[in-house]
Amino acid sequence: MNLIKKAISLFQNIHIQSLLGNGVMAIFNMLALALLYRALSVNDIGVYVLFMTILGLIDTIKSGLLTNAFLKFYSGTGPERANEVVGSAWALGLLVTGVFLIVNLGAYFALPYFPNIGTKLLIQYFSLITLSTLPSFMANLAVQGEKRFDRLLVLRLINQVLFVSIIIVLILLKKTSLTNIILTYAFGNLIASLATLFWGWSKIGALKYANLKTIKDLFHFGKYSMGSSLSANLFRVVDIFFINYFLNPSALAMYNLGGRLLQFVEIPLLSFAASGMPVLAGFYNNNQKDQMMHFMKKLVGMMTIGITGIAIFSFVFANPIISLIGGEKYANSDAVNLFRIFMSMAILYPMDRFFSLTLDVINKPQVNFYKILIMLTANLIGDYIGILLLKSVFGIAWANLLPILIAIIISYVYLNRFYKFNIISILKVGFEESIILITQVYQSVFKKKAA
Repeated sequence: MNLIKKAISLFQNIHIQSLLGNGVMAIFNMLALALLYRALSVNDIGVYVLFMTILGLIDTIKSGLLTNAFLKFYSGTGPERANEVVGSAWALGLLVTGVFLIVNLGAYFALPYFPNIGTKLLIQYFSLITLSTLPSFMANLAVQGEKRFDRLLVLRLINQVLFVSIIIVLILLKKTSLTNIILTYAFGNLIASLATLFWGWSKIGALKYANLKTIKDLFHFGKYSMGSSLSANLFRVVDIFFINYFLNPSALAMYNLGGRLLQFVEIPLLSFAASGMPVLAGFYNNNQKDQMMHFMKKLVGMMTIGITGIAIFSFVFANPIISLIGGEKYANSDAVNLFRIFMSMAILYPMDRFFSLTLDVINKPQVNFYKILIMLTANLIGDYIGILLLKSVFGIAWANLLPILIAIIISYVYLNRFYKFNIISILKVGFEESIILITQVYQSVFKKKAA
């Protein structure tokens, strides 16, 4: 009975709930990826990757503009201010969506002039996907701001279970065309959005509390986060365009397979970023600088230690992992060594991710924006030199190291102007907190009551 109570208590932890939510999404994403890699041809996989990459880049305009700005102004506020932020975020989200639809309508009439099949599919189905995802996106913001990651888990389950289930049905019926896969993606998001509207999680009713001042506050803060997110998303887009146009579709399939497996790292990163942002913002909004920076060190240190372990495991077992996800035809392929390269670089991700997050919290989103521009320039140059020298997809992979190092250095310098710290102190705090966590888990599971 005590074990059940402890399990329930553990699940009530917001970081665990966030981790479970992202973990569930990653598992279903991996399952969908494995199914698609087996059901579609290499060429169709390349088109699908290009479609989803461009869709993600455009969607980043909305998510980048609203996500960090919403969490920044929503966390730790009273009910009246919270309603203003939610309503204003909805107004801004509807405005951005309206602009998207107008642009998409114009592009639709020019459809015959686009030769690329991936671009044509995007133009045809973009409006449907954009409208179907808006309520669930706004609900995601609201539940993150309220630290209701149990609800976030429910939303992701609805979406991903539907997507994977319908893909399996399509495979059994031998109807796995690109169009059907895209319609399945839109359908899963539509059902999730309808659920949020029915349950009231999207908080669309708060629109009546929207005001111009709060909309401006969200926009002016969010424009830098949007620039940072958009530019960061461009790294993958640039890589994919270089591979697509300078190499071949099979190289793109290999790169995508090796890179997509980074979700083993993205699961904890996304989880603790989502649950950590409101905590960091809460400390900052209450002038608790020491607590905020200790929490940042704790996140970065523990995540770095954890990801190092994942990277070592992935490096050793790269080949069976790739074979499991992509199928036997990808065994001993370039995807295996690409996976090893990406996982080795991932050890640096916690510093990059949480340094940037903290800069947003301390009202320095412009630093992240300009930093991303420098990184993007370095990535473009690195990709070109990598292709020129190695003439393979490995040149693109290794080129990703330079922007990561640049990001960490710039963020470290600016954060030290706010609060003095060093990398050693981060690792020290991370190690200490890891020992505490392991001890607590051990005692809660194995320690018996005294007779």
